[in-house]
Amino acid sequence: MPNFNGVWSLVTQLQYVADWPNINRIDGNVGLFAGGTGDGGTVNEIEFITITSEGNAADFGDMHTARASFAACSGSVFGVFAGGPEFSGTKTDSMEKIVVNTKGNGADFGNLTQARNQFTGCANTARGVFPGGSTQSGSFVALDYITFSSLGDAVDFGDLTGYRVGHAACASPTRGVFGGGNETSNVIEYFTIGTTGNSADFGDLTVGRHQLTAASSDTRGLFAGGETYNTIDYITIASTGNATDFGDMTESRRLNAGCSNNTRGVFGGGSNTDTIMFVTIASTGDASDFGDLTASKRNLESVSNAHGGLQ
Repeated sequence: MPNFNGVWSLVTQLQYVADWPNINRIDGNVGLFAGGTGDGGTVNEIEFITITSEGNAADFGDMHTARASFAACSGSVFGVFAGGPEFSGTKTDSMEKIVVNTKGNGADFGNLTQARNQFTGCANTARGVFPGGSTQSGSFVALDYITFSSLGDAVDFGDLTGYRVGHAACASPTRGVFGGGNETSNVIEYFTIGTTGNSADFGDLTVGRHQLTAASSDTRGLFAGGETYNTIDYITIASTGNATDFGDMTESRRLNAGCSNNTRGVFGGGSNTDTIMFVTIASTGDASDFGDLTASKRNLESVSNAHGGLQ
């Protein structure tokens, strides 16, 4: 009787190679929490959640640079992490990318126009924008932008109305909106992502604060937490005006990270905690428990493949 073991082994191996691109794929609306400062210092770990279902985060891969106090944004395919201190604490201008729904490690993307930290990012499907931040010589009063479809350095977008550090940003497919920062600022500003130019006044948060985070659907933006606050505010992105009270986080939280799909906003980490919470963006009310990160950390960042800028 013929021995087919060798043939079967070859067929199995060929099928494994054919399936390789899908082995690490994560289906659905994926949120990633990356980097930050843990008990042992700055980390490079990336972990993921499925936004539509509660549960604990799981390992995704590693950034090629350990980062904290950095910025992040994402298109429908790529997430980009930018700036922040490395292990030495020196501010960096490096950027790296990951494929949001495929487990793996970061790869080089390019460089910011200036090395900095304590800034934020937002995006639509085509372009990511990074406003403000702190440089080695002082505060950065401009916006950079990147194009997700082309690997390369950031380009000048325009100027802010003033310097901004420790702020948070969210987006619709048309507009980017950022608010808070500078320890006690309540100012919200906006810009049109698809053009270039200076930001303009939008309105005010319900309370001035920094080290907060943000999330959005395609119509509504949320600003959550901040120094000593558990406050969640909301805005209507297509209009201008002051923010309105949404509800409260499960606890006061600063230096945390937010991600979203078009229905849910999810906030994780910050203030040396590993807890994750969520809200339904279209309603109002207090946050509910989602699960836990793999470890407690602060100064982390988050991206998703389904946030409001991608709808």
